[in-house]
Amino acid sequence: MATPTSKRSPLRRREAIAGLLFTAPWIISLLLFTAYPVLASGYFSFTEYNVIQPPKWSGLENYSTMLSDPAVGIAVKNSFYYALISVPVSLVGSLLLALILNMGARGIGFYRTLFYLPTLAPPVVGVIVFMLMFSPANGLVNEVLRGTGLPTPGWLSDPAWSKPTLIIMSLWGLGASSLIFLAGLQEIPKSLLEAAEIDGAGIWGRFRHITIPLLSPVILFNLVMGVIGSFQVFTSAFVVGGTEGGPLDSTLMYVVLIYRNAFRYFQMGYASALSVMLFVAVAVLTAIIFLVSKRWVFYAGGDK
Repeated sequence: MATPTSKRSPLRRREAIAGLLFTAPWIISLLLFTAYPVLASGYFSFTEYNVIQPPKWSGLENYSTMLSDPAVGIAVKNSFYYALISVPVSLVGSLLLALILNMGARGIGFYRTLFYLPTLAPPVVGVIVFMLMFSPANGLVNEVLRGTGLPTPGWLSDPAWSKPTLIIMSLWGLGASSLIFLAGLQEIPKSLLEAAEIDGAGIWGRFRHITIPLLSPVILFNLVMGVIGSFQVFTSAFVVGGTEGGPLDSTLMYVVLIYRNAFRYFQMGYASALSVMLFVAVAVLTAIIFLVSKRWVFYAGGDK
């Protein structure tokens, strides 16, 4: 006599096969374009490989070369500088923008769309527009500064101003993280804010003791994504300074250094070693953030 389990087993097998068929394109794509490149980079990092000739095993030679390569130190310094400033500025800016968009003003839906539109523009186009605006000779920014009697920096032609200018450029894409903050703000129960207002809490008190704690998981998400993205900045630095990171290596970011070794010098093994170290560094920083977040991230259940 057939049991209910045996009767359902053919149906479950057909459902499993159908599920695998539907997910097969994604699985194949993951294996070919994500898993394989990661594993291959790990292998090539221990080899001497120039694409034309077969890779030759070199052990830890690429990693030891990194310790004596001055360009690595410059790229690490530039990337940390960029991340240390751009991530907090982007978090604060996107949160302020989300607070504005969360107001129930008339036509606010139009402004939400307007602030998000820059994220849809091609990155290269956005960088070129900013390069024209920050041109030292006749750029719009310097023209405005001259009109007000303020000094006109060299911006992208001055090593002291090139990285701050790249950080200003990155603020062009605050719309995506602002929408994430906006979604978190709209999930905060209005009853809590109204109860705090009745108890005499002001705007700052409600923001500090209710909004920020309940928004902390969203802050954590945007923080992690911001840190990962800041260490992978490439387009703006590459368009502005090329593979040399001009002016005077001030825009030589770590990913640009990887690109230079891989596609200009064809040192694929060395570039793979640089990529592995980037992966390890970002993974360690992300783990530290998650460990520290236990002290300040609050979830709906009341647990940190």
